[in-house]
Amino acid sequence: MKVLFATGNIGKYREVKQILARYGIEVERVDLDYPELQSDSLEEIAAYGARYCAESLGQPVIVEDSGLFIEALNGFPGPYSAYVFDTIGNEGILKLLEGEENRKAEFISVVGYCEPGGRPVTFTGEIRGRIAEEPRGGEGFGYDPIFIPEGEDRTFAELGVEEKCKISHRTRALERFAEWYENNVAGR
Repeated sequence: MKVLFATGNIGKYREVKQILARYGIEVERVDLDYPELQSDSLEEIAAYGARYCAESLGQPVIVEDSGLFIEALNGFPGPYSAYVFDTIGNEGILKLLEGEENRKAEFISVVGYCEPGGRPVTFTGEIRGRIAEEPRGGEGFGYDPIFIPEGEDRTFAELGVEEKCKISHRTRALERFAEWYENNVAGR
């Protein structure tokens, strides 16, 4: 079983490849720039991206969109996480939370799958946690150095890719996708 994954993010590709390998699904990365729908819904963004990529490539494809939702910031940066990270980074997020005691946050991932001419299907995974006081750890990418998953004292960047891929929001979304894929696509 093989699926195309449209992403320019090498770190994300490595994680997706590792997670889906557990299900016998081989992942091939396609670096396809696609317009990101401006929406407050990760599901809408992922569905749009999957449909756009499937039509552009003429093949079935998955995309993944994720967001960091910080309670004290009313869910910011949410679906705009990539843009916010590129603009202010982890230091900017920490500055926004300076003096804030409520550091609760949630990472949400949505995987979108679509076949050419088909309707996109989405799969959501989430993990609760909190924002660290300072960046910690050298693994991972994006917000990994400041996100501490529930039940942990270490950030995703301190856990490392192997441990992160056992519990992450992306893992949970991809597990749901893999089960659906095995039952609805692989046997055709």
